[in-house]
Amino acid sequence: MAVVVTKDNFTENVAQGVSLLDFWAPWCGPCKMQLPIVEELSEELKGQATIAKVNVDEEPELASQFGVMSIPTLILFKDGQPVDKLVGLQSKDSLKNKIQSHM
Repeated sequence: MAVVVTKDNFTENVAQGVSLLDFWAPWCGPCKMQLPIVEELSEELKGQATIAKVNVDEEPELASQFGVMSIPTLILFKDGQPVDKLVGLQSKDSLKNKIQSHM
């Protein structure tokens, strides 16, 4: 399962290694297609990378902090710093390749 990130646990989830955060909302059609892909990656990359999701309706401060204007937006972090930002529905292969290129 992908980790649910809030402003309270954000730092501990992205501080070390590679993390992918999926900014989404329950009412967003493309987000509903992205979530199963994110969940699959969380299983495949368990122990290698943190795969997490941020509900923008519940965490507007985090969405604002990272300039999320459209969802889904996926942001890749390396040791706490954002290194890549992808807007819109992404394929599993492209996400996996992006994550592995920063490992």
